[in-house]
Amino acid sequence: MADRLAALFAHFAVRADTFQAGPLCGVNTLEPQAGRGQLHLVREGGVAVHHGTATPLCIDEPSLLLYPRPLAHRFVTDVEHGASFLCAHMTFDGGASHPIAAALPDWICLPLKNLPSCEPVLTLLFAEAEATHCGRQLMLNRLFEVLMIWVLRELMAQGRVEAGMLAGLAHPRLRGALVAMHDLPQRDWPLEALAEAAGMSRTVFANTFRDVVGCTPGAYLQRWRIGLVQKGLREGRALKHLADDVGYGGEAALSRAFRAHTGQSPREWRKAALAGP
Repeated sequence: MADRLAALFAHFAVRADTFQAGPLCGVNTLEPQAGRGQLHLVREGGVAVHHGTATPLCIDEPSLLLYPRPLAHRFVTDVEHGASFLCAHMTFDGGASHPIAAALPDWICLPLKNLPSCEPVLTLLFAEAEATHCGRQLMLNRLFEVLMIWVLRELMAQGRVEAGMLAGLAHPRLRGALVAMHDLPQRDWPLEALAEAAGMSRTVFANTFRDVVGCTPGAYLQRWRIGLVQKGLREGRALKHLADDVGYGGEAALSRAFRAHTGQSPREWRKAALAGP
């Protein structure tokens, strides 16, 4: 079976920066940080999580709480005993346009008992958090990054993603076409070739793709290509090389597709992206 996550993480990295390992007591507000989400592990104790809505999320068992995009939230715990946390900032290359960050809901809460396959990395994380070995911060950061991959595996395996790219990658047939586009964006992908990669007829493939992923295969391929171009522009790569990498005939063709997708020329977009937070 083709690796569903390899190309995603090869092109769009996720980096962790651990910032909390221990109890939080009383009220703790976490403000959104541009380009960063957060991954929290509630190891012990109860916590009410507020997202600016009338009803808080109440966590009363060991749980994982993921914010793939910046979102203000507030933890309210017992003033005296608090709750034990292990937390990391998660930086998704490309920010909100990162294909995984964009495919997930604003937040996800999962009891750790519902993540049996994650137990090995959770055991290592908790042990490292309690130790004082050299390289502790680096080890925690890397383990959080591994945990992120494991969580995505679980979400797809449990059918917790109902629409969008991750739902397509979880589909037993569509995954073949999506991986093909991710691995070879420079190739001309007619509908017949994608349907063949999925092992489906042309019509069934087109209808199923639209129903599950939420757009046509052609629209998805263009979005993937433009995402790769945006990443290259941030890195300072020349437009003519990016055009070759993603299968456009030249700079002019890429510029037209880029403007149609973003409303800006590649030069305008890069200037705005580099000037942002």
